[in-house]
Amino acid sequence: MAEFMLIEKIIQELQAIPEDKLTEIYDLIHYFRLGLNPEKSATVTDNEAEPRRPGLLTGELSDAFFEPLPEEELQRWE
Repeated sequence: MAEFMLIEKIIQELQAIPEDKLTEIYDLIHYFRLGLNPEKSATVTDNEAEPRRPGLLTGELSDAFFEPLPEEELQRWE
C-alpha cells in the first residue's frame, strides 16, 4: 500500500513540473532506471563513439529534390 502512495506522490510532483522541463526529468528517470540494470545500459556513449564526418558521399541534388512531395506521399507520413 505504501508503494502505491509513493507512486501517486511522484505522479503529483511530475504533474506540477513545467512542460519545458519534462525532457530533463524524463532523461533523469530513464538513465537512472538503466543504471539499475547495467546489462541493459551497455551502450556506446557519446564520448566513446567515433566522430561523424559529414560530406563523405559525393553527388548533387537536382531541383526535383526541393519540389513539394505529392499529396499521396505526404499522407503516408501522417
